[in-house]
Amino acid sequence: MEEQNSETRRNRGKSSEDKGLFASAHEQLKLEEALKDLYYLLSRGYPMKSSLALSANRYRLKTRQLLALQGMSCSERESELRGAKEINSSDLKGKTVYLDGFNVLILLETLLSGGYVFKGLDGCYRDISSVHGTYRKVNQTETGLIMIGKLFESLEVEKVIWIFDTPVSNSGKLKVLCYEIAENHSFKWDCYLENSPDKFLVQEPRLVCSSDAWILNECAEWFNLGAFIITTFLKVNSSDSIIEFNLL
Repeated sequence: MEEQNSETRRNRGKSSEDKGLFASAHEQLKLEEALKDLYYLLSRGYPMKSSLALSANRYRLKTRQLLALQGMSCSERESELRGAKEINSSDLKGKTVYLDGFNVLILLETLLSGGYVFKGLDGCYRDISSVHGTYRKVNQTETGLIMIGKLFESLEVEKVIWIFDTPVSNSGKLKVLCYEIAENHSFKWDCYLENSPDKFLVQEPRLVCSSDAWILNECAEWFNLGAFIITTFLKVNSSDSIIEFNLL
């Protein structure tokens, strides 16, 4: 199961049921057809909740399949809006980048753990992990943090600012870990704890990294960090644990 009692878990995002839900061609076809229907409904103004329920019922999707479907979906308008605000890696030089901390880190932990990751219609990769109010380190946590630091260093980013959720337990410990790694590797990092990180990230014209749908709709500009890591930095976009459908 996803949750364990120890402060540090072995892996992130891996569930014993996932192979049966996502590995077979039959299950992937169901998910793809459900995504087509959901995109159609959302693009015509139907609300997410009822549209998601309709697609899920039609294709008899299980809970984790439903989470994946929601993460992959968006409307045509949302896809265009997000695409218009996305910047390229070549535009990061000398910039300050704000990271949606748990969103970014958990995706990378899941990826490095071999958990399933899903490409959305907006180009963002998303996982179906959850911290359930408490964050616990996994084996891949420090590796992921160092990887992100080196990536931004290679892109000559001026400063990286991590934003973590204050209400999530152990966010303070993760902040300390980030500063320790920054000191050991000379990364130009700052880390802040915020009660409402989503609102903080969009309340001023900031360059953000997140795959959160609301943040992408409301922010001034964003960089698709997950896609860059997967397709350019790690070059693992052909992995069996990465699910994507080219509908658009």
